[in-house]
Amino acid sequence: MSILRTPATVLLVTALAATTPLSMRGQAAAAKRTLVRAGHVLDVKTGKLSDAQTIVVVGDTILSIRPSASETQQPGDTVIDLGGMTVMPGMIDVHTHLTGNPDFDTYHELTSTNAKEAINGVVNARTTLLAGFTTVRNVGAGGFTDVDLRDAINGGQVPGPHMLVSGPPLGITGGHCDDNLLPIEYHQVGDGVADGIAEVQHKVRQNIKYGADLIKICATGGVLSKGDDPQASQYTLEEMQAIVADAHRLGRKVAAHAHGAQGILWAAKAGVDSIEHGSYIDDAAIAEMKKDGTYLVPTLYLEDWMIEKGKLPAFYHQKMLDVSAVAKANIKRAMQAGVKIALGTDSAVYPHGLNAHELDVYVNQLGMTPLAALQSTTINAADLMGLTAKTGTLEPGKWADIIAIEKNPVDDVRVLQDVKFVMKAGVVYKGQGSVLEGK
Repeated sequence: MSILRTPATVLLVTALAATTPLSMRGQAAAAKRTLVRAGHVLDVKTGKLSDAQTIVVVGDTILSIRPSASETQQPGDTVIDLGGMTVMPGMIDVHTHLTGNPDFDTYHELTSTNAKEAINGVVNARTTLLAGFTTVRNVGAGGFTDVDLRDAINGGQVPGPHMLVSGPPLGITGGHCDDNLLPIEYHQVGDGVADGIAEVQHKVRQNIKYGADLIKICATGGVLSKGDDPQASQYTLEEMQAIVADAHRLGRKVAAHAHGAQGILWAAKAGVDSIEHGSYIDDAAIAEMKKDGTYLVPTLYLEDWMIEKGKLPAFYHQKMLDVSAVAKANIKRAMQAGVKIALGTDSAVYPHGLNAHELDVYVNQLGMTPLAALQSTTINAADLMGLTAKTGTLEPGKWADIIAIEKNPVDDVRVLQDVKFVMKAGVVYKGQGSVLEGK
């Protein structure tokens, strides 16, 4: 309904504005400050701790970081006292599936719907945020449900991390990203299935049309899919080159699910921005990835969880055992060779909210230094997502994405499995002043 602005109404508004003291107008215009009083602030670039620091937050942004003794509280400020806790940037997970859950019973898979996925997403986005992951890259969801989830979070309808989303992943007919559980009379086809150069170009453009921030492709077979081999390449080099060319020209990065060595090599040669999983990576693929600066996104904690607690159909279970027998040794070799690493978890293969367990695997099973592990979920992950100007470190001008833990994670990364305070974009979701208290 529009408001008819009569001359009298305009005059009244003008008169009221003229009689409002300038000091009051200035106060109204001044942005409200939040002072986060931190016992220690961790610089994830260097591993250095700075004691007794205050992070000044205005709106969704960090305004300044200064010694607490020199940052005086002003009238109207909100103060959050984090005592002796260690504060660091919110963590980033570059391989999530927020609209999925770890139930791989075939009947459950067949009876899932886009509406159910959307409901899953609302629950799992909140869980992920409260675990200290303030940014995620969602790499695969049916029916563009991750696009709708991202938009609902951005619109303030539901709590969740910052999201970049891919929509349906692209894959070949009968491949890992197709729907292969039903017989031919049902002719079920995955949302992202496309074969040949013309079709994959069309699918890239279609995904972008419907809201994808990046393109996810399946370069090889997978584990949790029927009738395919994780070591077998699926898309050809030429098809992947066409995908990458279109995606990059249209401003989107490409993430490639790839277990097998040949598929990893071809995807890297095609110019993808990241290899997801990388279980059978070999020296040729390592060399190609180093040459091009391609990120490797290991997803390793899921193997430990699945072998200990997972309940998989037989045709999934054996593939999980086979991949788990070799993946960690191969990825350790890639890490030691200097391939860039960004943390990804494949959450949905195991329960959401356990994402920080991935860091424990990197450090205590693969020998990565704790600081390098922290950089994989902050600086490196932000770089891969193209968000370095916004997140990954605590600096003025970046999003106020802040988490707090009881101890220095450089001493023990497992402390990040129990995050005590979460602020995302200046809003507290866990800890003192949480907007979710009682909800």
